[in-house]
Amino acid sequence: MGTEIIEKPKSEVSKKPAPQYKVLLHNDPHNSMEHVVEVLLMTIPRLKPPQAIGIMMEAHTSGVAVVVVCALEHAEFYCEQLKSHGLTSTIEPDV
Repeated sequence: MGTEIIEKPKSEVSKKPAPQYKVLLHNDPHNSMEHVVEVLLMTIPRLKPPQAIGIMMEAHTSGVAVVVVCALEHAEFYCEQLKSHGLTSTIEPDV
């Protein structure tokens, strides 16, 4: 008698993407527009000047703007960096 090898079906591994978080910039009356743009460019490496200006203007006109959407660890880092330069920033889940 031979030994039968029964193959188990490969279980589908469903990788859930890591939750994403929004870094928010809030308008404030204390910082100049130029300062806000400079800090955004220093803090978020992939931002280009037109994008930073757009984010600053959105916060200025609407009260809040999304700076970047990323993983929690990066979001916390960016938020703290913005705060350390005198800007008002928070994070929230990207739902």
